[in-house]
Amino acid sequence: MLTHLTIKNYALIKHLELSPARGLNVITGETGAGKSILLGALGLLLGNRADSKTLWDENEKCIAEGVFDTADYGLQKLFAEEDLDYEVQTVLRREIAPTGKSRAFINDTPVTLDVMRKIGSRLMDIHSQHETLELGSKQFQLALIDSFAGNINLLKNYSATWQTYQKAVTEYQQLQAESLQLKKESDFITFQLDELIKANLTEGELEKLEEDLKVAEHTEEIKSNLHATLQLLSQSDFSITGALTTVRNQLQTIASYSTAYQDLLQRLESARIELNDIAAEIEQAEEKVEFDPEKTEEIKDRISIIYQLQKKHQVKTVEQLISLRGSLQEQADKTNNLDTLLQQALAGVKETEKCLHQEATALSQSRQKTFASLTQQLVKLLKELGIPDAAVSIDHQVTTPGPRGVDIVEIFFSANKGVAPKPLAQVASGGEFARVMFSIKYIMAERTALPTLVLDEIDTGISGEIAIRMGNRMKEMAARHQVIAISHLPQIAAKAEAHFFVYKETKGARTVTAIKNLAPEDRVTEIAKMIGGSSPSTLALQNARELIGG
Repeated sequence: MLTHLTIKNYALIKHLELSPARGLNVITGETGAGKSILLGALGLLLGNRADSKTLWDENEKCIAEGVFDTADYGLQKLFAEEDLDYEVQTVLRREIAPTGKSRAFINDTPVTLDVMRKIGSRLMDIHSQHETLELGSKQFQLALIDSFAGNINLLKNYSATWQTYQKAVTEYQQLQAESLQLKKESDFITFQLDELIKANLTEGELEKLEEDLKVAEHTEEIKSNLHATLQLLSQSDFSITGALTTVRNQLQTIASYSTAYQDLLQRLESARIELNDIAAEIEQAEEKVEFDPEKTEEIKDRISIIYQLQKKHQVKTVEQLISLRGSLQEQADKTNNLDTLLQQALAGVKETEKCLHQEATALSQSRQKTFASLTQQLVKLLKELGIPDAAVSIDHQVTTPGPRGVDIVEIFFSANKGVAPKPLAQVASGGEFARVMFSIKYIMAERTALPTLVLDEIDTGISGEIAIRMGNRMKEMAARHQVIAISHLPQIAAKAEAHFFVYKETKGARTVTAIKNLAPEDRVTEIAKMIGGSSPSTLALQNARELIGG
């Protein structure tokens, strides 16, 4: 329930505050006074778009704020899902900066417009002229039937299964396309894979081969230098190791005289041992170096194969070729398993489709069960509201499953006796449309926990006794739900628990829209003006009192 509304700097509104009553609230005023502006400001709390052009003062921000008593709405779970702190007194606020930037808040927590729409739609239901026009839409009518039937859970289950089914179909189709492509490429993939398998590549192989090739191509130089080095180290009469032995012998004779000489002897001995080891390894290396033209050609051929594969596959390392081999192997395995994968994917589609049809059938049956009750209630209300020969029926067809099930429904309507019902959009006048919509709102208010219900001139095209009846029905609705009705009819205004009057006034050089909650005598005067004009007669005042008393 909306307990307080504040609007600042919006269109013709500089500052406006409103505290609606719990039951029926009626807003009246002259044409152009700003009733529709008030509705636009309420729409901001439902996440509707706005821009800086709506600002009364272009240098200040616009604020629309609504305080709602949510005790009866059971919104704790929804707030938790959106990571919002739940409060019984929930505050929705929209701010529009002079730059056009919009911000939304729920209980002072910044939220996206999607979240504001989700929460706002659970707090307010605004009926507008646009919604009346939508009444002729088959989708809108189907949504009405679902609301009437209480299909929230059935729709939720069906929607989840529909998403699963769509995903399964998409995956199957993608696998089919992939299968066709892989089969086209199968021979080429197999050829490439066989070539890489035959190459028998190993990590680090190319670097080792390139090193071996350098040695093989410089055998004579390497062997000559190793031999010369060995001669100098250990095999000539004046070798380095021989000289070190002589030096060692000299130091040994004096080592006992000082620890310093002993240290020098140890270091010299370490060097002599290390040089002997080096000489031994050089000798072994020299023996291994042999000129082998065949081996050299084998290394060159192997390196050539690797270079060719790198160039062919546009990679720079053996490791990348090995990775490619693994990827090709996976593709080859997948190609070999395609039939199995396709069978599994198709089985998944069929299983999900089976569940989809079961849930679509349950949803369709639930909808069809309401047709008779809904049309009977509509006819009863329409007759009461001045269409005595009203006839309503629902045309139903079954189609292939879609996002909202398998049903195509269309409300057929006739206002005249002897005239066969036709699609509502084709036969209803503006006033009839308004009465059909009001009847639907009335029925829904009886069956569901509607939030604050805002009705924008839903009484269009009616007058007299019919207006009184509609007012009575509004008052009945307001016993269970807060109703805010924008009306131009005295019969409706007379039924209000709270009557608000919208008017224009001039402040300085600017015109602004204001609103006031009318006191009892002011209500009488205003309703009398609605009956008899700006200067109501005594009879008009008497009629106003009778309407309020009635």
